[in-house]
Amino acid sequence: MKGMVFTSFLEMVENKFSLEVADHIIEKAELPSGGSYTSVGTYDHGEMISLVVQLSGKTGIPVADLVKVFGEYLFGQLVSMYPQFLEANPTAFDLLQKVDSYIHVEVRKLYPDAELPGFTYDTSVPGELRMTYRSSRPFADLAEGLILGCVAHYGEPIDIAREDVTDSAGTSAHFTLKKRV
Repeated sequence: MKGMVFTSFLEMVENKFSLEVADHIIEKAELPSGGSYTSVGTYDHGEMISLVVQLSGKTGIPVADLVKVFGEYLFGQLVSMYPQFLEANPTAFDLLQKVDSYIHVEVRKLYPDAELPGFTYDTSVPGELRMTYRSSRPFADLAEGLILGCVAHYGEPIDIAREDVTDSAGTSAHFTLKKRV
């Protein structure tokens, strides 16, 4: 997992909780990296899980909720880092349908060793986008948070439903987005 994700997570923890909470979860997680991340480094995704579990223990907020909130926060970070992604796509559906064909292509240019999840899309029903998330890592909650962040950014009236495909393992999920009329 790219260090940019870790640095963004710790920044969110500092902003939403405190620097002391960030230091506490790093210390308690006993991370192989020591919690020292660079944005271009690559780290084991298990470290992220450890950090979130520690944050959940410290705050009493369920892990899944924390990961979704982080996904929303991370979308905001991506907006500020890559505004051209949003400028080229006038709706949430437009942007979301380009995660694999455009956004992940651009990410791979910057980070050739990035291990990214995959998405497939179904737009056969008018006003509806069905996205299927697949990954070797259990971050469907993060994908959901990113989707929620995207929809919030565009301010469109869209309902989002999630169906886990892997018995709540978080490695595969269907997301159905329906435009409200």
